[in-house]
Amino acid sequence: MIRLNDIDRYFDSKFQRTFVLKGINLQVEEGEFVSIMGPSGSGKSTLLNIIGLLDAPSAGSLFFYDAPVNELKEKKKVEYHRNFMGFIFQAYHLIEEMTVYENIETPLIYKGVKGKERKAMVADLLDRFNMVAKKDLFPAQLSGGQQQLVGIARAIVGKPRLLLADEPTGNLHSSQGEMIMEVLRELNEQGMTIIQVTHNEKFAHYGSRLVRLEDGLVREDRQLVAAE
Repeated sequence: MIRLNDIDRYFDSKFQRTFVLKGINLQVEEGEFVSIMGPSGSGKSTLLNIIGLLDAPSAGSLFFYDAPVNELKEKKKVEYHRNFMGFIFQAYHLIEEMTVYENIETPLIYKGVKGKERKAMVADLLDRFNMVAKKDLFPAQLSGGQQQLVGIARAIVGKPRLLLADEPTGNLHSSQGEMIMEVLRELNEQGMTIIQVTHNEKFAHYGSRLVRLEDGLVREDRQLVAAE
């Protein structure tokens, strides 16, 4: 489904080249649940952003379904984001002028889902995440954890084929975090491919595979027994 061949990401200054990622070779099959771990500065979020077409590699090739995507035009990237991918961001990226309900609904509007169906899909997630009472509030009126839940709901409401999650439980207390991980596991069992970055060893084991980065290199890549 996804293939990275010799991916580098670096920044040049006057006297030196600083690598964030170096020689990354990675293949993710459809239906996998991959957890990426590593210390701060190891390149985890950069790797996720390259897979999600939010950042471009400095060298190497990225393929979706054997089609090269490095040189995709902006319009095609927007199509991938709209119809293929969901994102859970560390920084939420909610639309401040929209209510909780409207933030969650937005991806469905872009996908052309009809109003009645949109209403049912949003209501289901509001109920599942215990956010029904917050549906008419704006992001600034929510706690960080509540904003994170809205961001997660927005990312999964359209049932993307690929979900990219950067610290999805980072701002949640433990019981909320476990609830979200159970939701992600359920979505994965239904066929959604998930790649998450996490610092939480326990939550990493909800995945089927663990990739550890260190200094921009893949140091470990192994299959997991879920929630071991």
